Amino acid sequence: MAAAAPLVTATPAAALPKKLTARAWLVADHDSGDILAAHRAHRRLAPASTLKMLFAVTVLPKFGPTERHKVTAADLAGIPAGSSLVGVKAGITYTVEQLWQGVFLRSGNDAVHVLAHMNGGIAETVAEMQAKAEDLQALDTHVASPDGFDHKGQLSSAYDLTLFARHGLGEAGFRAYCATRTADFPASARGGKTFQIQNTDRLLTGSYGVRTYDGLIGVKNGYTSNAGNTFTGAATRDGRTLLVTVMHPDSGGNAVYEETARLLDWGFGEGSSAKAVGRLADPVSEASPSPTSGTGEPGKASKGERGAGGAAGAAGVSADGPSPWRLLEGAAGTLALAAGGAYALRRRRR
Repeated sequence: MAAAAPLVTATPAAALPKKLTARAWLVADHDSGDILAAHRAHRRLAPASTLKMLFAVTVLPKFGPTERHKVTAADLAGIPAGSSLVGVKAGITYTVEQLWQGVFLRSGNDAVHVLAHMNGGIAETVAEMQAKAEDLQALDTHVASPDGFDHKGQLSSAYDLTLFARHGLGEAGFRAYCATRTADFPASARGGKTFQIQNTDRLLTGSYGVRTYDGLIGVKNGYTSNAGNTFTGAATRDGRTLLVTVMHPDSGGNAVYEETARLLDWGFGEGSSAKAVGRLADPVSEASPSPTSGTGEPGKASKGERGAGGAAGAAGVSADGPSPWRLLEGAAGTLALAAGGAYALRRRRR
């Protein structure tokens, strides 16, 4: 195993935000993909509803927003007890737009299951999500269900969740849904009655004592008893968009938003002069054709080059970790580069 570059000076710890308790986090530039700072970014943790970003990236392009679907009892079967729900009911006809509002605003597992059944079923959707994760080179992720609930083996990482957000925000529909604060949701099959739903992203709405973040454009929050709080947020200032993912801070429902806000502030401030510590991978499907890919097919990396994905991810990870290019995680677990710095990447053993 060889490093791609020598390890050099890191930014002094004082330059980073104070009181960061998250088990993993990452700050990246949306447009360039440059990673400005990270802490255990490839640590595999329970993602909670932030995994719905991958669900949306996978399924959202398949149905037009005005398409209508009458929900059946079968569509709602198998939703885990304790799930967050938006209030989807059998017998009511919903537009696809309304179902996605239920997913993005309320993290409704009922809306997720209906869309998954429209997509061919839970098993097929899970397989497609795993394939999409591999294509995005999000190789820390293992999908067990489309909703992000605490199923055995359901794992992702700050790096992978940031990949999902970056890819999703490139689509107008995804971007619009995650930025929506409130929407009217059908309450009955007759009479056109509705009730209002509000986005659970506290940095977007300013709820529960959290101050709204200037320039925030989404993306997705999550909570389960196993995962604790997770959040990926994106904000734009002066034409620059940053992505921040925070996973499993020590305490409190607001900590994940407060630490995200501090990392965004750092990225727009001191971090704007930091050299990148790495770069978010581009999708395999968007790679330029290469005659030396090793597969015999132009433009496709070999499985060894991409790392273990798909079903292999369920069994665990190799000694080198699941990602083809990993942030080097030192004793402190944190890397943020000064203006003259660079950091080591390590590559999977072929």
